Amino acid sequence: MADTSVDAMGAPVTRSPRGRAIRGRGAGGSGLTSLLTRRMLTAVPLLLVVSSFNFLLLSLTPGDAARQMLGTSGTPEQYEALRRQLGLDLPVYEQYGRWLGHAVSGDFGNSITSGTPVLESIMSRVPVTMSLIVGSLLVSVVAGVGLGVFSAVRGGVIGRAVDALALLSWALPVFWVGSVLVVVFAIKLEWFPALGYVPFTESPQDWVRSLVLPVTALSLGSIAAVLKQTREAMLDVLGSEYIRMAAANGVSRNSLIYRHALKNAAIPVVTVLGIQTIGLLGGAVLIESVFSVPGLGSLVVGSALAHDIPTVQGVAVFFTVVVIIVNLLVDLAYGLLNPRVSAA
Repeated sequence: MADTSVDAMGAPVTRSPRGRAIRGRGAGGSGLTSLLTRRMLTAVPLLLVVSSFNFLLLSLTPGDAARQMLGTSGTPEQYEALRRQLGLDLPVYEQYGRWLGHAVSGDFGNSITSGTPVLESIMSRVPVTMSLIVGSLLVSVVAGVGLGVFSAVRGGVIGRAVDALALLSWALPVFWVGSVLVVVFAIKLEWFPALGYVPFTESPQDWVRSLVLPVTALSLGSIAAVLKQTREAMLDVLGSEYIRMAAANGVSRNSLIYRHALKNAAIPVVTVLGIQTIGLLGGAVLIESVFSVPGLGSLVVGSALAHDIPTVQGVAVFFTVVVIIVNLLVDLAYGLLNPRVSAA
């Protein structure tokens, strides 16, 4: 929750939820530049840690890709020959070193099971998963912020009812919500397709229809989180001395709420949106399974079950890069929302 106070001129001074002081320097000042530089410098170690941990975890799971490819019909000699061909007979650290050497140059290798270049497989599925995540994020912002402001301003029974509905939607499992939506709106009412995905380039209308149910299921939890944070931030800002002074100076109610209070309340909400965006990556794995959507989630699940290490590694690196970019965008958003942001 952001801690909002006022300076000598009656302007709000906020401390971000990450503990970062929001002080009297421009958004383009050295503080924000230094922060972004540090973010970029930590990206490489983070990628190394994630990729090495993921590689080690996969190597410790029972079975391997050679066994999956041969099935029960292969002889021990064929199994050992295939392991040597795939490089699975090498020590884990040597396998990782080989993979890392190629990955640095942008070569993530080929899928062990399909032979398709990993990068090609990832890029072909990125539009599908990004459609789910961006759509869910837009719904979360519009519904969560709108209901959060409404709940904070109205209060009373209506405000408590909105909070109760948000808490309920937060507690519902994503896969259960998805299954219910399929039964009601796809099977019973036949309003939307139950499974699959239609590319935008093929039919924009069918693209939207294929996304309605999965986006609804994926965004419910995020709507609740954004709603709760928006409501609490709005209540804090509306009760601050800055708002009381503005009201005493004759500022209209709508201007107080939407021009002054909402702008300052948006800073902690941005943090929640960043967290929810990262959470949507994980939720997309479940949703893609429920709705048979051919995105990155279904790719990584199938690859993990087949012990396809290059593909799982490639998807893990892609997700890590997305997380890094989201964190950078959150930091930049602080500067855009409040020109006083600087790293403490």
